[in-house]
Amino acid sequence: MTWKLSFIPAGLPPADISSGMVRTIQVNRKDDKMKQSIQSVASIFTGLVVAVVGMAGCSSTGIERSEKATTTMQAVDNDITLVLTQLDATGASLDELTKPGQMDVKKAFVSCTDDIAKIEKMEKRFAVHADEMKARGKDYFDEWRKEGNNYKNPQVRELSEKRRAELGEIYDRIAEQSIGVKQPFKAYVSDVKDIQVYLSNDLTSKGVDAIAPISRKAVDDGSTLKSALRNLQTAIEQARAEMSQAGI
Repeated sequence: MTWKLSFIPAGLPPADISSGMVRTIQVNRKDDKMKQSIQSVASIFTGLVVAVVGMAGCSSTGIERSEKATTTMQAVDNDITLVLTQLDATGASLDELTKPGQMDVKKAFVSCTDDIAKIEKMEKRFAVHADEMKARGKDYFDEWRKEGNNYKNPQVRELSEKRRAELGEIYDRIAEQSIGVKQPFKAYVSDVKDIQVYLSNDLTSKGVDAIAPISRKAVDDGSTLKSALRNLQTAIEQARAEMSQAGI
């Protein structure tokens, strides 16, 4: 036989005991929900604090922005050096392929195709780096202007604006020289690619002779492009030197 013991406070009917237990359970459930709500609010608040701190930590300083700008300028400078050499190689390959009396047209075509593939790859890389250089430069000078407006001392504010304008004028030369490079570079690559595709379909003596005038023009365009690239490279090197002298 199993005995079940129940302890009932003196003077309290069983019905009151049951209702009291129900009320206690309901109160406990309300307390649990309130604790969960408080914990959720606390978690959200903590997340917001972390996000704000993270955003503050992500803001870059003037030195960091200038380093990014000069790094992209260095990348474009390096690209130009390689492109200048490859333009010479591509022009030489086109001349060799289309010269009168070429005895091994197939070999010359293979060599020319290889050079055209290289210059095409370089043009794409140059375009990416040039866009990055433009974006980094804009960010650097825009933020410099904004920060300059926060100076309390009018003399410091005036000095900051003067230096920003001086360096900005030198940096603007890069944009001016870029005008004669980016689109002409794309056009040059498009032309030599067309020549390569044409000859891949008609590598006969008549085919080579027919395309020769267009090939010579492409070589001349390559020489013009080289001059524009050198001017751009000079502008980049001047801006980098000025930023370095300024201790940036």
